[in-house]
Order: sequence, then C-alpha cells, then structure tokens
Amino acid sequence: MKLAFVLVEPKVPENVGAAARALCTMGFDELWLVNSDLHTRPEAHWLAHGSDHILDNARIFPDLAAVRNSADLLMGTSAKPRHQRQDWHEPGALRTILENKGNSVTTAALVFGREDRGLANDELALCDVLTGFPMAVSYPSLNLSQAVMLYAWELSGLAALPSRSHAPASESSLGALRQRLETLLPALDAPADEKLSHWVFQRLPLLSERDIGFVHTLCGNLERKL
Repeated sequence: MKLAFVLVEPKVPENVGAAARALCTMGFDELWLVNSDLHTRPEAHWLAHGSDHILDNARIFPDLAAVRNSADLLMGTSAKPRHQRQDWHEPGALRTILENKGNSVTTAALVFGREDRGLANDELALCDVLTGFPMAVSYPSLNLSQAVMLYAWELSGLAALPSRSHAPASESSLGALRQRLETLLPALDAPADEKLSHWVFQRLPLLSERDIGFVHTLCGNLERKL
C-alpha cells in the first residue's frame, strides 16, 4: 500500500519543508500538495534537511477532488467529527483500519488542512474517513508539520506489510467497490433512502480486505439478478 500525505493550500513554506523531513525520517516519500508551489521555495528546503528529494518529487493537484480520483481511500484530518458523521478515528485506530485493507487499497491519502482554518466542509465531505488527535485543550491546535510528524510516526511501517491477496485489484479493490455500489444502489427496486446510502458509504472504508471481497461477490449476485 502506498500512503500519501496531502497538504491542502499550506501557507508557510517552512511547514512544507518540515513535513517532508518528518516523512523521510519515518520511511515515507509521497508528498502531495493541493494548489501550492511552496515546496519550491528556499525556505522549504532550509527545513527539509536531507529530504529535498521529497520536495523535488512532490505531486501537485488543483483541488482535493483531483486527489480523490487518485486515491482508493481518502482520510481527512479534523479536530472533531463533522457532518454528523460517526467515522472519526484516533491515529491508532486509523492504523488498524489501514492494516486490515491488505491489497484492497493500492493508494491511501491522508489529508491535512490549511494552518489557519483546516479543511473546508466540502473537502471533508469528500473524505472516506475522518481522523484527529484528542487534545487536552480545545486550543491551540497542532502545528501542521507537528501533525504530519505524529501521523507519520503512528503509521510508520505500513509500507512494509506483506501482500495477502492474490485477487486482481479490479476484482477486490475498495475503489472499485465504491464505484460499483454507486451504480448498483440506485438500481435496486427499493424506496430511495438517503440515510441508508450515507450509512453504507460511511462504513465501506472500515471493511477489511476479506469483507470487501465478500461485498464484491454480493454485488455480482445482485447485478446478475437485475
């Protein structure tokens, strides 16, 4: 599994450099930036300290929707649960969720918001899972590079997990299952229920690799019946 760390419109180049250094020390190398070129600033490289290659190879996206199209699992950082969602997880629980995905997720992306105002509500709505650190006080919040360092430490070693599935990605992936359900659910001969749809898609990212394969099989049976 490839894990990318995504910085949405960072304001301070030093934070970008410090984030790159944090990723390098924890064994990660995928830094993605949304609507930003701060990784090219000298100030970012001043704090990178041996991780300039991460800045030089950073991927740039115009918006978070574009990131959504490049990741099987999108995880947004938030100080508290939003949108009446129940899928807010502390970092340790997030690690367990990722470990259970096996080969069903090729690329997961952990998204960090702006230093001054975090992620907007529409950006959080794009995320499959929300995560955050429980804080002893409501303010101040963590510095951006501090947050990246803590998550990188908690999630370190995930890239070294052995592969456990031999099924082709197209048959077992979380992203393919999401697309399949988006097409299948409206086609079912049942009253439209927006709450049910929200329930399904909120819990979908929490499924293990085995469960994802089972739901793929169930969808196949339903598609043949339809």
